[in-house]
Amino acid sequence: MPGKRYRTASMKRSTCTIGPWPAFVRATAAVCTLVLLLASPLANAGIYKCARDDGSVTYQEDPCPAGRELRNFDRDPPPVSVVPFRIPPGFETQTPTPRATKARETSERKSRKSAEPQGNAAERKFLVPGIGEGEVVARIGRPDMSTGAGRKTVRWTYLPAPDDPQTVTTLTFELGRLVQVERKVIRTP
Repeated sequence: MPGKRYRTASMKRSTCTIGPWPAFVRATAAVCTLVLLLASPLANAGIYKCARDDGSVTYQEDPCPAGRELRNFDRDPPPVSVVPFRIPPGFETQTPTPRATKARETSERKSRKSAEPQGNAAERKFLVPGIGEGEVVARIGRPDMSTGAGRKTVRWTYLPAPDDPQTVTTLTFELGRLVQVERKVIRTP
C-alpha cells in the first residue's frame, strides 16, 4: 500500500531487577545450606563407652574425659558374633514320603474342622437381616455349604443340627451383609 507508513516499535533490552521474591529464595537457600553444614558434624558423632566415678559404665556421644574411655566404637567396632546352631540328638528331621504327607494333610484338615468352634445352632432362629458375615460366624459358626465365594451375592447353608433339628437354614449375603434368612423344615418319615 503505497503512501502508508507503518510505525515500528523499538526493541530495547530492559535490565532485570531483583525483586523481593528471588531475594527471599536466595536467603532461604543460604539458611538451608548453613543448617546442613552445621548439622554434618553431628551426623558423624561416634559412640563412646566410658567409666563413671562409681565404677558403672555409660555410653555417650561425646568423647570421654581423660582416662575414662573404655572403648571408642569408631576405632574399635564390636566383632560380629555368630552362634552355631546344633540339632540336639533325637530331633533329626526326616523327609516324609509323599503318601504320608497327603494322609497327614487330610487328617489335619479333618481335625481342624472338628476343632473349630461350631457356634450355637439354636441361635439360627434369631438371625436378622443387616448383620455382617463375621457376626454370623461368631454366633452360629461356619456354614456347612456355601456358594458364590468372591461374588457380590453369597449363600450359606446350614444343615440340621441337634440344637436346630429338621431345619435347613439358608442365609443370603450381599456385600458382606445378611439380606435374607430362609428356614425350611424337613419332615423325615
